[in-house]
Amino acid sequence: MHRRFHPLFLVGLAFSIGFIGLGFLLSSPAEILRGLCTIMTEQDLLITDYFYLAGIGPALVNAGLVTLVSVLIIQISGDAYNGFTLVELSLMAGFALFGKNLLNITPILLGAWCYARYQKEPFSKYAGVGLLSTALSPLISFLAFGSVHASLPLAFGAGLLLGFLLPPLAAYTYKIQNGMNLYNMGFACGLLAMMIVPVLTAFGDQPAQVLYWYDEHQTEIILALDIFCLLLICLGLMATGKRRKEVWADYCRLLGTTGRAPSDYLRMFGPGAVLVNAGINGLSGMVYLFLIDGQFNGPTIGGLLAIMGFSAFGKHAGNIIPVILGVAFGAYGMHALPNIPSLQLAALFGTTLAPISGHFGWFWGVLAGFIHSCLVLQTSGPVEGMNLYNNGFSGGLIAIFLYPVATAFYHRRHWARIDNRDYFDIFQETAPLDPEKTKDGVKPPCGAETPDAPESSDPPDRGE
Repeated sequence: MHRRFHPLFLVGLAFSIGFIGLGFLLSSPAEILRGLCTIMTEQDLLITDYFYLAGIGPALVNAGLVTLVSVLIIQISGDAYNGFTLVELSLMAGFALFGKNLLNITPILLGAWCYARYQKEPFSKYAGVGLLSTALSPLISFLAFGSVHASLPLAFGAGLLLGFLLPPLAAYTYKIQNGMNLYNMGFACGLLAMMIVPVLTAFGDQPAQVLYWYDEHQTEIILALDIFCLLLICLGLMATGKRRKEVWADYCRLLGTTGRAPSDYLRMFGPGAVLVNAGINGLSGMVYLFLIDGQFNGPTIGGLLAIMGFSAFGKHAGNIIPVILGVAFGAYGMHALPNIPSLQLAALFGTTLAPISGHFGWFWGVLAGFIHSCLVLQTSGPVEGMNLYNNGFSGGLIAIFLYPVATAFYHRRHWARIDNRDYFDIFQETAPLDPEKTKDGVKPPCGAETPDAPESSDPPDRGE
């Protein structure tokens, strides 16, 4: 599996260099250097838009550098390339536009490496978990520059401890969500942040959420994102070695899956369908922002990149649209507008609950989005902007509540067959699935579900 998708390394390099090159086209080297210094010395609590704080050019260079480091970590550690690799890279790039930088992610990554050494296991097993553990990178920046006890050694030590603690915590939280929350690390980081923030307060600190929100150059940003999404669709249809008709058929079959984690679409359907899925999902998110008069900036682009990255691991138009609509309904239900910054992000990142609508149906997806729009505004308070994946924290709570309720409801009325057909052990070196055939050797029609996976009552013990 590692060799089969090894070209992802080159894709990651090209993506990183593209971000850096675009940043230098938009800003001078002196502006980029000043901007990077500003980014690395800011507290980075939610919501800190690097477009607003340092400018578009420096923000893009920061995202490119963070992504480049992530690509090298995956490559050097020997971590397997699969659909989740695209998730890791998209999250690192997206959140490097509003919260992550080379300074505040480094100690957490070292902590994950120390945990691997302590367990006497290869770092490849924990590289992905280490990258996603950087959701708590604002805590490192706060301890370095914002705390009443601020110091770089304190921040470095705290980062090492966080990186060491999160792998076992994330492995546990993964099991209790039944694959219904795609941002498991956000849930694990939220639990840890809820304990850390009261400790900081007890020692005299007063962390508080902030709002730096960019709203300029919207036409240029929209045009660039449109081109990027359309390019992905064209590459998927014409540059993956398959005929366009076959790629589209693969995409239609992809739409028939629930998205329940782990669902590695890259392994199941190939790169063509994944690229088409990513482009369509990105355009779907953009259409929503346009309809609600939202803004295109660092945080919302990060949300779009998260949707597009998870297009290789559980999200498609059929299971994200109900959740997005639920968030919009929730906003109006609270007598608020859906273009409030926090609700814009709730709609984009709230698609972490896409497996609920895919598994149980549109009604449950809309309900999950509705609850999420209300809950995510409250869960941000106890963690005071320390957890970048706050929507994952809210999504985890909702998944733990809705899954048994919806399952009992379905079983009682026999409206749907609840099974584990979307559970695929993507981390085993097995032969790739053949999406062209079902168990009986007959190609399913457009929209039909893929073949049953090997039965497994529990998902892999991973920290995604």
